[in-house]
Amino acid sequence: MATVSVYNMEGKEVGSMDLNDAVFGVEVNEHLVHMAVVQQLANNRQGTQKAKTRSEVRGGGRKPWRQKGTGHARQGSTRAPQWTGGGTVFAPVPRDYSFKLNKKEKRAALKSALTTRVQESKFIVVDDLKLDEIKTKKFAEVMKNLNVEKALVVLNDMDANVIASAKNIATVKTAQTNELNVFDVLKYDTVVATKAAVATIEEVYA
Repeated sequence: MATVSVYNMEGKEVGSMDLNDAVFGVEVNEHLVHMAVVQQLANNRQGTQKAKTRSEVRGGGRKPWRQKGTGHARQGSTRAPQWTGGGTVFAPVPRDYSFKLNKKEKRAALKSALTTRVQESKFIVVDDLKLDEIKTKKFAEVMKNLNVEKALVVLNDMDANVIASAKNIATVKTAQTNELNVFDVLKYDTVVATKAAVATIEEVYA
């Protein structure tokens, strides 16, 4: 069972916490982690690209010149792909790129990603994260105290002050426990989670 230090907002160590091996100490499955990231990126794709084929381009109804005797190569339409203004060969059409991943696979991938962060000592637990007002400067100070720059901050519940304070920091993203995903865990160098958030994650995924 992994044990991590618990820090306060000033960056001082105030205790320690045992992490559940069923969530933070699993065997890392790189294939599932990769599939989870690919799925999330694919599901975010709009898939709205569209170009016209030769049958959809306006004009070109008349044969540009007669079949024989001109010295030119035979042509049936000025909207064929080799003509300027012609259609596109195998033109892209709107499509859905999304695909499904089983619940068990998604859970296993998230556990693997969290385990990786713990093994790399890039999982920081804070006893609490509260701000009296919306103040980006104060939130930036907390991140500096914890010695992190690019971080995913995991909260147990909707804290408007913390979320709004972190919004203007480009290298920080906040997420609640029910929004946790593999892509964000891997994208940000460090995961900063409150004790309450860790308890909820263990309750849900153990």
